[in-house]
Amino acid sequence: MTDDLGPGQRYDLVVRSRRAVLPDGERAAAVAVAGERIAAVLDYDAVVPAVVDTDLGAVALLPGLVDTHVHVNEPGRTEWEGFATATRAAAAGGVTTIVDMPLNSLPPTTTPEALAVKRAAADGQCFVDVGFWGGAIPGNLGELRALAEGGVYGFKCFTSDSGVPEFPPLSYPELAQVCETVAAFDGLVIVHAEDPSTLRAPEGGDYPAFLASRPAAAEVAAVRRVIEAAEATGVRAHILHLSAAACLEPLAEARARGVRITAETCPHYLTLEAAEVREGQTQFKCCPPIRDAGNRDELWRGLAEGIIDCVVTDHSPCTPELKRGDFAQAWGGISALQLGLPAVWTAARDRGYDLATVAGWMATGPAELAGLHAKGRIAVGHQADLVAFAADEPLTVDPARLRHRHPITPYAGRTLTGVVRTTWLRGRVVDESPAGALLRR
Repeated sequence: MTDDLGPGQRYDLVVRSRRAVLPDGERAAAVAVAGERIAAVLDYDAVVPAVVDTDLGAVALLPGLVDTHVHVNEPGRTEWEGFATATRAAAAGGVTTIVDMPLNSLPPTTTPEALAVKRAAADGQCFVDVGFWGGAIPGNLGELRALAEGGVYGFKCFTSDSGVPEFPPLSYPELAQVCETVAAFDGLVIVHAEDPSTLRAPEGGDYPAFLASRPAAAEVAAVRRVIEAAEATGVRAHILHLSAAACLEPLAEARARGVRITAETCPHYLTLEAAEVREGQTQFKCCPPIRDAGNRDELWRGLAEGIIDCVVTDHSPCTPELKRGDFAQAWGGISALQLGLPAVWTAARDRGYDLATVAGWMATGPAELAGLHAKGRIAVGHQADLVAFAADEPLTVDPARLRHRHPITPYAGRTLTGVVRTTWLRGRVVDESPAGALLRR
């Protein structure tokens, strides 16, 4: 399909690939860009006038990934991460759009005033496009509509301790109130779902003790309560970073009844397993935790069956000091914004999935979740967010080459498959100039 060019006109950019990942699958194509948008998807060898014509050959062309679960932590805890470093890492990993979580910044994004502070902190620093989630905490029910009018993509809440005192969890009655309020303007509630009464303090500092302290039953109990609230109010609800495969059955049953509920999982739950975590390797610590290999296999089944809608990183960095100590003490969060694509692709390819399926999980699915309707696909009219991805090239993870602020990763030293060669944001190569936009829903 093509837009007709006038006499003497040229496309700003044409990118050709024998492995273009399009909504209908992978094929050879030439993607033509006018301004910031895709103007035509043509035959690979089409002769068209263009200012820049780039031929990737066998290097794949993917839509820019959309990561709707990123903790940038600026302002207030910028020593943990920051917009400049996080968005550089995103671009290096083929991610062209992120949506920033309302915590662990100070102030958290729980009022319109705090949203303005967050946007001011991000302004001029971003190498990819950035949107913002709002937060739902006890006492800010009256702020939610104003936050929605200010452009947030939905409302993050916890059913258990968030790890930071300024973002307390909701009780289940408070969760129901938030769902009722947000349903009134057809907003989205996204939930860190672990049941506080099922969690317990670790009985020791090793990984088995930490894992036992956050059992699958905690996720199941909280997910059931989110389903109840969504069913009662009609709100759109989304389960964040699903770790426990035991949640798949209640989610599938709820969706079959027409409950408006979706779910995501993360690269670490799909690629890592509890048995490989050694003493002191707190770079593997996250909440909810990485579970056993059988659970991991079931999460892949959940993706294949469409019970899990998307894969996002939950990039949650901190300073090296906070990662020291044992599993009872260290901060729970994994930094993977730059590595999500090769990590998932490596495992997906071994399981027989193709690049188009991975792009659906990591670009199209998250874009649909957030309502980013011009992103997540290589299609006419969509923004020209594109990624050149050498899908067969090995990548040995060197922490020194990571672009996020602190080079801490459970993937250090691993050999993955797939290298991001070039990232285009709205038709421009992402370079050393921050050209990302601050988005509003």
